[in-house]
Amino acid sequence: MKRVVLVDDHQMFRTGVKAELGGGVEIVGEAGDVDEAVTVIKAVQPDVVLLDVHLPGGGGIEVLRRLHGNVPSRFLALSVSDAAEDVIGVVRGGARGYVTKTISGPELTDAIGRVAEGDAVFSPRLAGFVLDAFAATDVPAVDPELDQITQRERDVLRLIARGYAYKEIAKELFISVKTVETHVSSVLRKLQLSNRHELSRWAAARRLV
Repeated sequence: MKRVVLVDDHQMFRTGVKAELGGGVEIVGEAGDVDEAVTVIKAVQPDVVLLDVHLPGGGGIEVLRRLHGNVPSRFLALSVSDAAEDVIGVVRGGARGYVTKTISGPELTDAIGRVAEGDAVFSPRLAGFVLDAFAATDVPAVDPELDQITQRERDVLRLIARGYAYKEIAKELFISVKTVETHVSSVLRKLQLSNRHELSRWAAARRLV
């Protein structure tokens, strides 16, 4: 039986997933944010981590970044999002698969087993995003500028590009306005840009919007 850690910031959803999985896997840990996830995964070192993409503290990509090379666990993204940037982001971060929350319990149990054995598992429509992204000849495999930006900074950047004010971003991401300003200053410094308008153009060029 595969040992699994379930990472999602909604307690009710975690309860529902455990009920759907039944006795097909052993849930050895749960977490609701990035810091908690990193701590639990390091402690129990499960076979598979079921990882939500959008989490307080930087998202699933931040979990992957902080644990890369430090645990033997394999990661399967389980998210309500079917956005191409989310799929590609976690795959680049090291996830072995990505399925949406419409998946059934038996299908999820099967996906966990396959990922634990080293297979890559994707919901059918999402597999196309991955193939297209890595087959594209005009998109570099590595974007040095993008790779230096944390997941939370990308979250802020995406909302800036959509025209959100700092107060609106703070409310959307459950952080303070001061924290938003700190993230924006950090991104401006890293990218050597001058203002939010340049940030918006940069984000749009990389389809982060």
